[in-house]
Order: sequence, then C-alpha cells, then structure tokens
Amino acid sequence: MRVTVDTARCVGAGQCVLNAGAVFDQDHDGVVELIDPEAADAHPSAVELAATLCPSGAIAVHRD
Repeated sequence: MRVTVDTARCVGAGQCVLNAGAVFDQDHDGVVELIDPEAADAHPSAVELAATLCPSGAIAVHRD
C-alpha cells in the first residue's frame, strides 16, 4: 500500500488524524502531513477510512 497526500487540496478537517494518527498529522495550519507512510501497511483499514472520510479527497491510497 502506498499513500499520498495533496496538501493543496486539504481543508484541515482532521479526519485523517482522528482515524489514522499513526500515519497522518496536521501542520500548524491544519494541513495534512504524511508522517509515517510505512505505518499504512500496519493500519490499512484506518488509512482507507481516513481517505474515504477526507472531505476534500486529499488522501489517495494506491495498491501498487
């Protein structure tokens, strides 16, 4: 699993951090940060949920 974020699309809703805090964080402006992309493999359902709940579609999950 590979996860990417589009910081330009992020609206700072925080669903990513609430659902997959081991993978995502927010900067001082509330914009998503991918803090540990390797952790996505350990928490696939949480990452999928975070991507689904992201209102701006800033999180993409890729199955390479």
